[in-house]
Amino acid sequence: MAVTPTATHVGPFGRPGFLDVLHGHWPRGTVESLEGPDGGASVELVDGIAMGIGHRDLVDYRSPRGPQGVEMLVRLIGGRPLRIDSLPVSIAERLADELRSDGREVTVEEQDVAAVLALPGSFDAWLASIGKKERHETRRKRRRYEEVVGPARIARFDTAPERLDEFVALHRTSAGEKGSFMTDAMAAYFGAVMALDGWGIDALLTPDGDMAAAGFSFHGDDGYYLYNSAFDRSFSEASPGVVLIASLIEFAIEEGQMLFDFLKGDEPYKFRLGAEPRALFELVSP
Repeated sequence: MAVTPTATHVGPFGRPGFLDVLHGHWPRGTVESLEGPDGGASVELVDGIAMGIGHRDLVDYRSPRGPQGVEMLVRLIGGRPLRIDSLPVSIAERLADELRSDGREVTVEEQDVAAVLALPGSFDAWLASIGKKERHETRRKRRRYEEVVGPARIARFDTAPERLDEFVALHRTSAGEKGSFMTDAMAAYFGAVMALDGWGIDALLTPDGDMAAAGFSFHGDDGYYLYNSAFDRSFSEASPGVVLIASLIEFAIEEGQMLFDFLKGDEPYKFRLGAEPRALFELVSP
């Protein structure tokens, strides 16, 4: 069975293990899959429409698997209507060509944007790349954080249920939709995802060992993928969220990663830190 996504740099999101967890916690319809030695594909049938598995808010990229993944996806879909979001341009174009060659009407529209940072060989090189103003602010806020909280170094937790509980509690202190996002059902989903290979929590800890800020992330062979984050609001004066991002970038560079993927969202800070936009597309065929 092919497990490597057809598209490059899509992290864990096309992998069967992640998709199984996603559908197990957030089913919308029936999953159908087609596997072969050189390709594999899965869809979720929702009211008769072939869609990607899981809601687009939880899946940053979609891709079939293996070198023949797109062809397998076309075979799997058959003549059914389809609506697939979060497609990198390489997959959207190839899938559209395959469907049109079968005589189908297809529309492809840009729907989302991810933010991807190409990492240099050192943290100092990254700081030099972001410009004088941003570099000054990053250093200033880190100094302030270390004065108020403690050393700005990342600790990695791959299997630590108590750390997940702490991350969930921090998340729930956030204002607005971010705080209400982390329901009991969502926390259970995050726990199941964390049990998969490559996933974990990367945290800034206080001298007492408590979380000041943390990212929920996937460490892949092709990059670092930041899925979610939270911080202790009692440390707001020390900018823990800002310091966390810079520290995660430093951590990823030290790991030898080539990419730091902020995933979906066009928040300006991502691009101030050097990320480039990556367009994602929705493909629809009646």
